[in-house]
Formats: sequence, structure tokens, C-alpha cells
Amino acid sequence: MITVYAYQNCSTCRKALKHLDAKGARYQVKAIRETPPTVAELKRMLAQYGGEVRRLFNTSGQDYRTLGLSAKLATMSEADALKLLASNGNLVKRPFALTKKHAVVGFDPAAWKDVVADA
Repeated sequence: MITVYAYQNCSTCRKALKHLDAKGARYQVKAIRETPPTVAELKRMLAQYGGEVRRLFNTSGQDYRTLGLSAKLATMSEADALKLLASNGNLVKRPFALTKKHAVVGFDPAAWKDVVADA
């Protein structure tokens, strides 16, 4: 089973869910704004991306710009960044998908291959 954190008005999220439907994958959707990923889930994703915490942020989002995170992120501790992401789903890059073995953020069909295989 795939857990997909998504926002219903996000076209990239809709593409990802359509892709999962086409592949016959089993998944559950969590509203990313109302229920952001936990710190533990964010740590799993961070490990998948080699510790690059910036890759977990929705850098094109209004909250990211309003908080001035492009300047602050370089000096922010990993723990503080993860806590911030877990407290504000608008800051998390989406879609954000997890299985027992794999994790992927953003949507690229090739990158989702292993996630789909776990479903």
C-alpha cells in the first residue's frame, strides 16, 4: 500500500494519482495541508534524497517565500527544518509518497517505478 500526501488542487498530485490508477496500484491519499508527513516520515524521505533537506521543501510555494526560507534554510538545522515541515504541509514538496521500502517526492513516472512495484 502506498501512502500519498497530496493536495487536491495540485495538478502534479492529480497526475501522480492518475498514474497510480493506470498502474492498478493500491494507495491511500492524505491531505498534505491538513495532515503533513510526520518527522519520522520526513526523515525517511530525507535519507532517500541523500540528506538534502531543501529537496523536501515546496520552494515555489507562497509559504516558502513568505517565511524567507530560501535565505534561512542554509543555516537551519536539519531538526528545525523537519519540525517546520511537519507543522506546515504547505511547505512540503508534493506529492509525497511512501511505502514500506521506498519514498519519493515530486512526480516523475520513472522515479515512481519502485513505489508502484511495492503497491
